[in-house]
Amino acid sequence: MTHSPTIDVARSTELRHAAIAAARSVEAPLVEAFRSAMSIEFKRDQRDIVTAHDKAAEVTICAHLKAAVPDSAFIGEEGGVQGNGSVQWYIDPIDGTANFARGMPSWCISIGAVCNGQIVAGAIVDPMGGNVFSADLAGAYHGDKPLRSKATPDEGLATLLCSYPSARDLKIDGRDIALDRFGVLVETYSAVRRIGSAALGLAHVAAGWADASANFSINAWDVTAGILILRQAGGHYQPINMGTLRDGTADYMYPAYIALGAGTQCSTLVGIAQDIASNRSETVQDKP
Repeated sequence: MTHSPTIDVARSTELRHAAIAAARSVEAPLVEAFRSAMSIEFKRDQRDIVTAHDKAAEVTICAHLKAAVPDSAFIGEEGGVQGNGSVQWYIDPIDGTANFARGMPSWCISIGAVCNGQIVAGAIVDPMGGNVFSADLAGAYHGDKPLRSKATPDEGLATLLCSYPSARDLKIDGRDIALDRFGVLVETYSAVRRIGSAALGLAHVAAGWADASANFSINAWDVTAGILILRQAGGHYQPINMGTLRDGTADYMYPAYIALGAGTQCSTLVGIAQDIASNRSETVQDKP
């Protein structure tokens, strides 16, 4: 991939609008397909679902972005890496496909723009909720209004959005250990919710609708847009290494994260995340 000069605020705003327009270009057909009869396929296992709508939406998004920003490359969940432009678009055409396929309205379209390793623009479109979250180098937005994160400082009153433990987590960390960690989270926080979309989780923390979120098995297209939206809204995104990445790796490439709204520390969640990362890093180091 080629490199470009540092992106300024005006250019990042243009990319934000391009991301929003590309996401909205597939909004109507996805809404029409939602809760209709559809065939599904599986990738890694029966929990990793893809539909024809994911694939078609990604093709449309890439075409839309290529027309708007010719100097583009694409890293998509379905299509892999395409092109070699200086603007790299990380695209999840349907984040929350399992929800989408079953008729649950917790899914979104997530598009993030990266230049020279820096996230410079992003958009998350939530068709069923009627929400458009976005960010550029000037700020974060909910629709056309500025977006500011706000969270409770009282950990016991906090709402946590957390996918842990997944079936994969149970296998990696051990069933008893993982379920014990989950029990601690349930006992500590006012509510622990599993919404099935990492991108929406980050957007909800950015909007102040949840106090924190965490995920321990994610890909760059899940979080690139959400990272910028959260940080520009004043929240905190902490990437978590599992012993597989070198220092200096871009935040959006890490396999796990904690997201905290402005004003909260959620020390229990942070401690459990550090424990998970430490144990998995030791496992990686012990492998021949």
